[in-house]
Amino acid sequence: MRTGDVVVITGAAKGIGRYAARTLAKEGARLALTDILPLENVSAELQALGAEVLAVDADVRAEDQVSAAVAQIVKRFGRIDGLINNAGVVTHFAWSPRWPRIREMDRTFWDRVIETNLGGTFLWTKHVLPHMEARRAGHIVNLHGGTDPKQMGIGGCAYAVSKEAIRMFTRFVAEEEREWNVCVVAVAPGTAIATEDAPEEVRRRLPGPDYLENVFVLALQADMALTGQLLLLKDGRLTVVP
Repeated sequence: MRTGDVVVITGAAKGIGRYAARTLAKEGARLALTDILPLENVSAELQALGAEVLAVDADVRAEDQVSAAVAQIVKRFGRIDGLINNAGVVTHFAWSPRWPRIREMDRTFWDRVIETNLGGTFLWTKHVLPHMEARRAGHIVNLHGGTDPKQMGIGGCAYAVSKEAIRMFTRFVAEEEREWNVCVVAVAPGTAIATEDAPEEVRRRLPGPDYLENVFVLALQADMALTGQLLLLKDGRLTVVP
């Protein structure tokens, strides 16, 4: 990533998305933030850091909203250099109720998780790729997460399925885009992250988003040799997860 690059971050209003935006702002990125939550606070934080910011209300599940948002971003900045697919329905079981077992889960809940986590990653990737292909350059960073049934326990199925699907999605899109020099990777946080809306007791026990250090900066600089891989930050460097 270079100073002045245009990076889109979905789910940027809080949590990991908000943290990613701050780290990229400090590197001189121009930022397009999207969310269904208010973006005024994070936009003000980033502008205070000197970043150029465009906030766009868009639901990652709605293709017409994603398409319109991409058009608005390109009209404002002229290009898109990076995309961080962060928006998701997340299993914060450390401080929120566990999701139901599959036999008890309402179909609409399942659909909301899959359509947000996986469907949103698909739609934003789909509509950003033509602009990256036109310049034969770009980076797409998809968020992975915990998927071990024994570690997540009961209630984690919908989330884990969406994240494992994102890993496979990353591999396939990476192969499709290799000839266009578009690098597509997935990033795993490596541990549970306590976001700003977690109870104080949980925030004392679990690391916050700053645990991720500069992983998004590094991922947006990843060499094409890493395209298609699931990456983890270890000792300040990106490491491929087997």
